[in-house]
Amino acid sequence: MGVFHRKILALIPKTFFPRLVIIMPKVLVSDALSETAVNIFKERGIDVDYEPGLGKDAKKLLSVIGNYDGLAVRSATKATAAVIAAAKNLKVIGRAGIGVDNIDIPAATAAGIVVMNTPFGNAITTAEHAMP
Repeated sequence: MGVFHRKILALIPKTFFPRLVIIMPKVLVSDALSETAVNIFKERGIDVDYEPGLGKDAKKLLSVIGNYDGLAVRSATKATAAVIAAAKNLKVIGRAGIGVDNIDIPAATAAGIVVMNTPFGNAITTAEHAMP
């Protein structure tokens, strides 16, 4: 649970909501990401399922995507119109990398899903490879 949620809960008397249940956002990481990246989600109170091989299995992705609020991908996962249609709770797709060519932007936009990427995430590595 994040700091913000704890502060809000501290303000609410226990007798007001005796059975208050806080549902934290749930994110699927379907491609390989660093442990640090996964921990950033967890530190912010987000429930993360790290399934790095799932992006290559379109059938399985279709069967589970409806359980998630967010999808974090690299290049292996294809967020097609079919995947987006099955993602009834999805609010955001984050692409760890420059392009978003593996995400059906028109389908995501029509479904009200925000698509974002990290275009500068590889800048240092690229510079290191360019150095003699």
